Amino acid sequence: MCFSHEFLVAYNIYHNQPQRLIVRYEYPVDTEEKYVSFVDDETFAKQGFAVTVPVLAKVLNDSRVVGSSQGLLCLYGYYRVPGHSRHNSVREMVVLWNPSIIKSVGVAVPGVLCWRLETILGFGVCPIRSDPMIVKITQVNLNWEMRSRASVPWVVEVFSLSKGSWRILSSNLPNKSIKITWSQVVIERFIYWFAFDKLVAADGGFSTKSMIMSFENLVNQSYMNLSISKVCESLAVLEYATNMKNQVCNIWVKNHGVQNLFKKLFTINAPYAPIRALGFTKSGKPIMEVKDYYKEAAALVVYEPSLGYINNIGISGNYGSFFVGSYMETLLLLDQSDCSVYSNIDN
Repeated sequence: MCFSHEFLVAYNIYHNQPQRLIVRYEYPVDTEEKYVSFVDDETFAKQGFAVTVPVLAKVLNDSRVVGSSQGLLCLYGYYRVPGHSRHNSVREMVVLWNPSIIKSVGVAVPGVLCWRLETILGFGVCPIRSDPMIVKITQVNLNWEMRSRASVPWVVEVFSLSKGSWRILSSNLPNKSIKITWSQVVIERFIYWFAFDKLVAADGGFSTKSMIMSFENLVNQSYMNLSISKVCESLAVLEYATNMKNQVCNIWVKNHGVQNLFKKLFTINAPYAPIRALGFTKSGKPIMEVKDYYKEAAALVVYEPSLGYINNIGISGNYGSFFVGSYMETLLLLDQSDCSVYSNIDN
């Protein structure tokens, strides 16, 4: 049976499925990556089911989830090619995966074989054309000497599944001193990254300026204490702080009425453990991983802002291994050959 791309686009528009959440984590015993899916409603903690990991994803080493969009997950990692020398055997690859139809495709990523450079990826599905797109940013490693970094331009490449190839963007690139992080979120037609600008001070030292300039008390925050997310399709910033008794996470949400202004939504206090907010339910409740000092594993929990208490979902994993993303059933990738790899790049 053959489906046209136009049919798949129409299906996604007119067949709205219940929104789901997909969770990835590493089990503490065998460090195996596991995926669980939940319907995003008030009872989701009681009806999760395991998701089968595709073969292509199992090939990746040190894989990470870049993001989720329109029912697809984007994974990124590397694999080794048998029969090659150790220096030339490493290949970077993205895996686009649709769990609802158990299908995945690979995309070879142009490699960066230089310690001075690093790769940051972004992922999203164009809501108009239902076209999965990968953005690859090559920037200078932060550890390289600052004055040298400022002289090296960015390289930005875009892969669209409909074209099956990478193209280089050469206009409207940010300042060379700006540092992009992996913290990102997709809202409508845009991919947002958290970034900062590390500037050379007059005395020869360095100063760091966050790209988020409208927060009342975030201007002097270290970029290590900030990340971005979304709450009910609004851009949000997570600000972490620690005092003598609590670890605190302040949730700031973009004010749609005022350009570039954020307002504080609420504050999460964790009196006994490190916390990391992973995402939000469609009703705006934070989903977090919480590390108990007296236990090896971290717990996945939902914070109830109106009541101020934490609801344990019953999933344990290594701290730092959790990912939570929105997810819906879709036919995207149905017209692709399962486990096929787009590899038309020069290595």
